[in-house]
Amino acid sequence: MLDWLGVSCNGQRLKRIGEGNEDLRPSEGQDTVPAMTHRDQLKHLLLERSVRFGNFTLSSGASSTYYIDARRTTMSAEGQVLVGQVGYEMVRKSGLEPTHLGGLTMGADPISYAIAHRSHLEGHPLDGFSVRKEAKHHGTGNRIEGGLDSSSRCLVIEDTLTTGKSTLSAVEALREHGVTMVGVLALVDRSDNAEDLFREVGLPLLSIFSVQELLEENQP
Repeated sequence: MLDWLGVSCNGQRLKRIGEGNEDLRPSEGQDTVPAMTHRDQLKHLLLERSVRFGNFTLSSGASSTYYIDARRTTMSAEGQVLVGQVGYEMVRKSGLEPTHLGGLTMGADPISYAIAHRSHLEGHPLDGFSVRKEAKHHGTGNRIEGGLDSSSRCLVIEDTLTTGKSTLSAVEALREHGVTMVGVLALVDRSDNAEDLFREVGLPLLSIFSVQELLEENQP
């Protein structure tokens, strides 16, 4: 079992992301322990920083015994590295071939920018964008920022997907802007039927984690 400082319970030093290895592995000469993938590390960080148990009212108005504030993970330095790597790998494997990714500010922003940064390092650059809840009343008056045009293929990002309705509002705004929509990517999907909702508008849903997987064996 590993703590989050890169040291196992018996004290051996483990290499962290950014130290030259893709996965978290024991240093040379130490006993072998199971490697933690980037996805494992991201799950661990979400549980450590973002998941809270108690009585909460969600933005949808529903009550819940847990709350996921994904921004506490995605806005952290370590979270940026992890969500960028894991998200980029999922996008590449999906075959959706977006040119841009983003979503409603501000939950989607750190995720889309982290993936965009990673994509540049990998030599397959994807640009980010942001969608406001409403257009600005000053300056350019834009609701969508990021230099999108009719050739843009957009993947909508969501940090925690609950009902999917707010994400759908971003999809509608983007379609009105004249871009091509290719799908939706959620960091955590806690919805009951958002996949069906997006299917009705012709979009596949990709989820890095379902809430069931994230919270397995972690309910109080």
